[in-house]
Amino acid sequence: MARKLISTGSPFEAQVGYSRAVVQGDWCFMAGVTGYDYKTMTLPDGIADQARNCFATVRSVLAEAGFEVAHIVRVTHYVADRALVDAVIPVLGAELGDVRPAATMVIAGLMKPEMLYEVEVTAFRGT
Repeated sequence: MARKLISTGSPFEAQVGYSRAVVQGDWCFMAGVTGYDYKTMTLPDGIADQARNCFATVRSVLAEAGFEVAHIVRVTHYVADRALVDAVIPVLGAELGDVRPAATMVIAGLMKPEMLYEVEVTAFRGT
């Protein structure tokens, strides 16, 4: 079974030593995605915009891997401050409300103080 590594071209991938996603058979394991626009390496100020950027990256990576958002079976949401949760919930509902994967939300400090949201995704396209 071939293993496929997917990159978004972010300099973080080479610096830290990871792939944006690893596809193994019918599974796609996506590393934590932060709110950067990886084409410009800019990060919006608000958590809602960061989350929207995250899911744009998630959709793009899933498509490159041959998956769809509907294949997402597990997500872990990381929020930098519990005071930000209410601002991100509408974005999460819009992105995943029809998919309803198993999910966990963790309140935790992220790698850089300007990072407010990160999402980790696992997708499965088998039966």
